[in-house]
Amino acid sequence: MYFLSRALANRGYWRSLPQRFGFLSHSFRQTGPGAIWLHAVSVGEVSACLEFLRALRREFPRSRIFVSTSTLAGQALARDKLAGLAHGVFYAPIDTVWAVRRVLRAIRPSAVIIAETEIWPNLFRETKRAGAALMIVNARISDRALPRYRRLRWVFRAVLPWVDEIWAQSESMCRRFLDLGAMPQSVWLNGNLKYDFTAVPAPPDSPVRALLERVRPAAVWIAASTMPPAVAGDPDEDDTVIAAFQALAQRRPGLLLILVPRHPERFDQAAEKLHAAGIRYLRRSRLQASDTVELPAVLLLDSIGELGSLFALADVVFMGGTLASRGGHNVLEPALFGKPVIAGPHMENFEAIAEDFRQAGAMVEIKSASDLTGAVDRFLGDPVLGREIGGRALTCAEARRGATGRAVAAVRRLYDGYLARYRPAQPWYAFAWALARIWGGGARRRATRGLKQQRRLDVPVISVGNLTMGGTGKTPCVLRLAAALNERGKKPGILTRGYNRATPEQDLVVAPGAGIAADRTGDEAQLFVRSGLAPVAIGSNRFAAATRLLGEFAVNVLLMDDGFQHARLARDVDIVLLDALNPFAGGALFPIGRLREPVSGLARADVVIITRSEFSDLGCAIEREVRQWNPSVAVFHGRLRADGWVEHRTGRRFSISDAPFDKAAAFCGLGNPQAFHRTLERAGVRLVDWLEFRDHHRYRPHELRHMAEQFQAKGAAAIVTTEKDTVNLCEGCDDLLAPLPLYWLAVTLEIEREEEFLREIEQRLDKRH
Repeated sequence: MYFLSRALANRGYWRSLPQRFGFLSHSFRQTGPGAIWLHAVSVGEVSACLEFLRALRREFPRSRIFVSTSTLAGQALARDKLAGLAHGVFYAPIDTVWAVRRVLRAIRPSAVIIAETEIWPNLFRETKRAGAALMIVNARISDRALPRYRRLRWVFRAVLPWVDEIWAQSESMCRRFLDLGAMPQSVWLNGNLKYDFTAVPAPPDSPVRALLERVRPAAVWIAASTMPPAVAGDPDEDDTVIAAFQALAQRRPGLLLILVPRHPERFDQAAEKLHAAGIRYLRRSRLQASDTVELPAVLLLDSIGELGSLFALADVVFMGGTLASRGGHNVLEPALFGKPVIAGPHMENFEAIAEDFRQAGAMVEIKSASDLTGAVDRFLGDPVLGREIGGRALTCAEARRGATGRAVAAVRRLYDGYLARYRPAQPWYAFAWALARIWGGGARRRATRGLKQQRRLDVPVISVGNLTMGGTGKTPCVLRLAAALNERGKKPGILTRGYNRATPEQDLVVAPGAGIAADRTGDEAQLFVRSGLAPVAIGSNRFAAATRLLGEFAVNVLLMDDGFQHARLARDVDIVLLDALNPFAGGALFPIGRLREPVSGLARADVVIITRSEFSDLGCAIEREVRQWNPSVAVFHGRLRADGWVEHRTGRRFSISDAPFDKAAAFCGLGNPQAFHRTLERAGVRLVDWLEFRDHHRYRPHELRHMAEQFQAKGAAAIVTTEKDTVNLCEGCDDLLAPLPLYWLAVTLEIEREEEFLREIEQRLDKRH
C-alpha cells in the first residue's frame, strides 16, 4: 500500500518502482566483480559525495562506478551531476533479500559504500555474504535520529558489525556508532567530506548570472534550503524570509533575493506565497534569455543542483533548516566562496562544523525568526564586515579539508582485500548445487585416472591453461610464447585439442602457415596454424598427437594449449591464466559458477598471468587470493594490445589510429565477449550496435544477412569482429554482409615484466631437464 500510494501521488515514483524492486536494465549487468556501488540517499548526500566520486574515478579508472539514491530529487541531481563520473545511476532497492540480491548479482560490486546514515540490515548482510567490502563514509547520526536509533540498539548491534569500516565526521559521531554496536576497530575519525567541496562559480553563460547582468542589483541575498515547521512553534522559513524581504525592500530598493526551498514539492507553494504578498518575482524554471524584473524582486530558484554555483553571486547567505527544528544544512558551500553566513539555533546535524565556525567567528547565529531582518540588513549595510566574516569562514573551511583523500585510501585498502562472488538465484541454485557436486566428483575421478596414465615426452612441455570455462586469453598467450621462444633460438611446437572441429581424424599435424580448412582444425587451432610461428598438433589424445609432431618436425619444446586439467601428459611448467574481468567465474564449480575445478587447483601452478589487467583494478585482490593457495607462485599481469585493423575481404591492414571507418557495429562469439567490447572502447571505436553469440559459434548465411540489415539500420559504416570469429564465418560472408565492409582486430598479448616472465620459465625448464 505504501508503494501504491506514493506512485499514485507522483508518477516519477511509479517509474522508479522496477528499480526499487531490484530490476535493473541490461546496461547495468557486469560479467564479473570489480564494480563500486555508492549509495547516497538524497540531494544532500549526492552533493557531499561529488568530490569523493571524482577521487574514486581517478583512483579506480578501470572500474565501473554505480550510484543509487532513494529520493526522486536525489536521482535527478545524480543524473545531472554525475555524467562522466558514474557508469549508472539507479534507485536503491527496498531492503528485502530478493531485491538486494538481484541488484548485487547485476552490478557485482567489490565494494559497497554507504553515505552518511543509511543502515539497511539486508543490504549489509547480503553484501558481506557475497564477499564484498562494506564501508560507511561521512558517517553521522543526527540528534533527531539518535533517540530512535537507541531504541533499536538491539537491531544495530547485529547489523553494524558487518561493516568493515565506518569513517565518521566527528568524535561525537564515532561515539554514537560505537554506542549502537559498531566494532571499535572499524570506527575511524575522518572529518566531513563536505569540506572538500570545490567552489566553482556559475559559468558566464548561466541564465541566473545573465539575469543579474540585466537587472544589476545593488545587493544579492540568498536564502538557501528553506524548510517548513518541524514541530509546533517552529516558523515556516519561507514565510520568515518573505517577511524579512518585504521589510528590507523598503530600505534597499536595489535588493534581489534568491529564494531556494529545500524540497521540489515546495516550489509551487513558495510561488503562491510570493504572489499573495504582492512581490515581484521570476521562476528560474521559466526564465527566458530576455526576461528582466524591476527591483526589489525575488528569483525563485526552482531547480535542482544549481544552488552551489550561485553562492559566488551573493553578498549574504541565510542557511535554511536552522530556524525550524530541522538540524540545519551545510554552511560549507557558501563559506568556500568566502561569503558571510547567517544561521538559526538548529545546527544539530552539523554540530562539529557549527562549533568550528563559532570558535572562529566565521558565521552569525540568530536566536529566532524575528532576528533575520536585522542580521541581513547588517551585512548589506557593512560590506567590510561581510568580507571579514566571509574570509574567516573560508579559512575555517579550507583548514579542514582532506577527508576525501583519506576515505578514498580506505576504499582502496578494502577493495584490494576482497574478491566478491555472486551465486545464482533460487530455485536454480539448489538444483545447480547438486549438479556441481556431480561435476566435481567427475573432475576428481578424471584427474586421478589421468595421473595414473600420465606419460612424459622427450622434450619439455609448457602448459597454458585456466581454471574456468570460457576465454581467458589462452590463444594470444600461446602465440606470444611461441614468438618469444623463436626469438630465443628455440623450436617450439603447439599442441591443442582442436575444439569444435568437424573431422573424423583423431589427430592431425599441420605445418606452420599451411592452408587447411578450419573445420578440420577448429577455430583456435586455425589461428595457431595461420600465425606461421610453429607446427601444430591437433587431437584429444595429446600424447599421441605430440608424438606425431615430434616425428615430423624438429621441435625442442612444446606449448600445450588448454592443458591445466589434462593430467595424462606430464608437463614441466604449468601457466595458469586468470581473467581480471572475472577471475574465478562465480567462485563455484559448474553449473553454479564457471569453474572447471576448485580454486585450490592453483596450488599446482608454476606461473599465474592475470590477463586483461588493462580493464580491471582487481589485480591486487586477485593476487592476494592466488597466494592463499600458492604462496610462492610467480604472478604476472598481461593485457591485450590492439595492433591494427585487417579488412577481411582483401587482407589490407590499417593502424588503430587510421581506422578506415567512423561508426561501426560489432559481433563476436567468445567466452568473455565483454573483453572484446572493452577492447573496442579502448581503441576508440564508436559502436552503434553490438551482438553476442555463444563461444565458438559458426555463423550461418541468414544470420549474416540479418546482421547486415540491422547494422545498416543503426547507421554503421563498417562491421568489426575478432580474428577467431572470422574463422567461423560461412563461405561468401563478405557478400552477405555487403555493402558494409568487415574488419577484424589484430591483437597481441603484452606481459608486464616479460623478460622476468621468460627467465622464470627457462629456469624451471632447466631444473627439470
